[in-house]
Amino acid sequence: LDVNIIDVAGNSFRNIVGAATTVVKTGSGTLYSIVINKPVALGVITVYDNTSATGTLIGTITNPAALLQQQVALPFNLRFGTGLTVVTSSTDDITVIYK
Repeated sequence: LDVNIIDVAGNSFRNIVGAATTVVKTGSGTLYSIVINKPVALGVITVYDNTSATGTLIGTITNPAALLQQQVALPFNLRFGTGLTVVTSSTDDITVIYK
């Protein structure tokens, strides 16, 4: 598991590599996008408005069995209230961009 966080011009990002439950941010904020840097076939990414992997589901992303792209940027541009938790099920390499 490799997790890094850096603040750039008011926005932050967290890189998540591997299967993990990651609390990206506690408290309210904005989820701008999730970039799938290295997708894994049938990998699942689940995003919650919470400080744990329960509660309000923002979305579930499932990679296709036949990967057509090496990198995919998924815009969200939405507010969350309690926190931002991301659960990855495989060896995906993703970057979560938030504030």
